[in-house]
Amino acid sequence: MMEDKDILEYENIGRKIKKSNKYNYIRGKQLTDPGSGTRVYDIDNYRLPSVTTILGATKNKLFLKKWKEKVGEAEAERIKNHSSSRGTCMHKFLEHYILGTGCVDLTSIGQEARPMADKIIEIGLAPVEEWYGSEVMLHYPGLYAGSTDLVCLHNGKETIVDFKQANRPKKEEWIEDYYLQIAMYAMAHDYVYGSKIEQGVIMVCTPDLYYQEFKTEGADLRAWKHKALKRINMYNELMHDEKENIIKQGDMPSLLAEFEKHAKKE
Repeated sequence: MMEDKDILEYENIGRKIKKSNKYNYIRGKQLTDPGSGTRVYDIDNYRLPSVTTILGATKNKLFLKKWKEKVGEAEAERIKNHSSSRGTCMHKFLEHYILGTGCVDLTSIGQEARPMADKIIEIGLAPVEEWYGSEVMLHYPGLYAGSTDLVCLHNGKETIVDFKQANRPKKEEWIEDYYLQIAMYAMAHDYVYGSKIEQGVIMVCTPDLYYQEFKTEGADLRAWKHKALKRINMYNELMHDEKENIIKQGDMPSLLAEFEKHAKKE
């Protein structure tokens, strides 16, 4: 009969992932802009809009509107808040696992989130050979900033990893913004740290422990980078007349041209 220690090792829970100091990450502060209520990052006394703020301001909200009409405003708010709390707790468990520190949460939310985190550890983190940063703050100077869940070596490839919780299994056509988020983090990491992020991996788990994984690499990842730049440009245009706008209107075409030139060399 297998002992508890052997079972944990078999399921990849309790395995310590090697830490690498390959990248010396810049620190910044996450703030809420008092004027707009949106999330911004202060890096070297320069405020940048968050990745989630940019994607949230430029996404098609028709599906969300129809869903709220279907379930009602109050129920929609309840589901959103519960999912957000569960997701935050799941991320906390995963962060502590990667760091090799203990984490106990005996609340009802903690009891929901812990098995979800364990499922991601068991399956999703199994191919991770070493990690460079957990909850890493990344920024693309003059454009945006954000925090990615994990930067690591995954199956021999430098990778951006994003952990997601979901109330039900996801179809790939529903997660465009997940891919765009990965692409923006990869661009920022490559620009600031001179890296070459090869892939993005999105690890999703539902409360009934259904695990899904979505990957993007190569030409597909480059295509998502181009789409992300267009969304940044759209955000720039939306914010053009507001005082907190931090991107010059003429910057995007040159940035896009620079990126396309770089992409051709890959």
